Amino acid sequence: MLELVTAQHRSRQGVTRRNLMKVGFLGLGGLTLADLLRIRSQAADANEYRTTPGGKSVILLWQQGGASHLETYDMKPEAVDEIRGPFAPIQTNVPGIDVCELLPMHANVADKFTLIRSCSHPWSGHNDGIPMMVSGYPGWDDAKHESTSPELGAVISRAFGQVHDGLPVAVGMGARHYNYVPTTATGYWGDVYRPPTVDKGLNSATATVDGTRLGNRKELLGQLDQLRRNVDSGSLEAADSFQHQAFDILSGTKARDAFDLSQEDARTRERYGDGWGEQALLARRLVEAGVSFVTVGVPGDSIVYNWDDHAVNGDLPTAMRQRLPRFDRVVTALIEDVYQRGLDRDVMIIVTGEFGRTPKGNVQKGSSDGKMNWGRDHWASAMSILVSGGGKPMGRLIGATNSKGEHPAHDELTPQDVHATIYHHLGIDYRQTYTNQAGRPIHICYGERIQNWG
Repeated sequence: MLELVTAQHRSRQGVTRRNLMKVGFLGLGGLTLADLLRIRSQAADANEYRTTPGGKSVILLWQQGGASHLETYDMKPEAVDEIRGPFAPIQTNVPGIDVCELLPMHANVADKFTLIRSCSHPWSGHNDGIPMMVSGYPGWDDAKHESTSPELGAVISRAFGQVHDGLPVAVGMGARHYNYVPTTATGYWGDVYRPPTVDKGLNSATATVDGTRLGNRKELLGQLDQLRRNVDSGSLEAADSFQHQAFDILSGTKARDAFDLSQEDARTRERYGDGWGEQALLARRLVEAGVSFVTVGVPGDSIVYNWDDHAVNGDLPTAMRQRLPRFDRVVTALIEDVYQRGLDRDVMIIVTGEFGRTPKGNVQKGSSDGKMNWGRDHWASAMSILVSGGGKPMGRLIGATNSKGEHPAHDELTPQDVHATIYHHLGIDYRQTYTNQAGRPIHICYGERIQNWG
């Protein structure tokens, strides 16, 4: 949460030195942004790996729950009914690449993405699969409901120093697992490296961005303007440099402009659509402004609220028919936008969840409506990942699964390999180390960056 001034810190006289800049990031346990900057300054003196952002960025579209590869990017039309599912594949504008018939816009931009069909890991539960995909380790803290290891956004935040050129280096928004956006957990490091989460509702006490209420961004901008006027008029007494830095981050031109969707062409906003489409557009604005890593949670639909398509949760074919048209629209809008703006060498888009779904579907009674539904269960042995941009060759397939979509048939990759590719793109040396809670040096990543784009 980007919290500018809480209700308890307001006064009839406006903002004073005593209540100056209660700028909190969700989950920091009372730390203000000024506190965070002080700690950052202290940490910078330590003999640990730091580097400077080089203008590259990543947008991760996170399919919470685990999307079915067999209904999206790795269809098996020759398999038996219970494996191939109800949908047919369609050819794309790249010979040899097909996608689900419910993704016709994908078919038109396949020359601008690459599909990884051979990522695999052994953890098929959400609370192990999520940490594996976003931290590289399967540990889960049942008390905090988060990974026990630092996740991608936290690592990037530590490597780049949390704030760069007036903006946080990593941001999370959208659909959550328990109370956090995957990629933002700090694990055994503590919350000082937690990226801000920007998705809570706007009210009189807070200024945040909510994917369902982005029309209220005017209130956010208005509060930023009021804080600036208070400073200019002298109603804020002298404050230390860290408090001024904190103020500059949230009231500076970069932050204001990045969150101001009214600056976008109406046709662009219409192309993305509302709901989480606005969050994807905001993600593009954030990386264009200089944020290095943005996670956008991709919601499900009214049938299954995320992508966890067990038959007991709802009917997978019905859910996909409702969910995939918007997914198709938003993902391709982001891809086309990045390419049209000439950002494709600097911005990498990744679409993934924590695992795929079982090759064999099953029928069960739904827990909410009692109807007989068809669905697929968790399956970590095979999954599909879409990658676009990042200066990589597009219109390619990396790896393949066997004829039933059960496991990689060749060129198997791990989540750590995907992480190494992300870090390398951002200019982070993934062989560097940070210490764990026992003081042992742990490599940022144990994988190898993907080099087979053929």
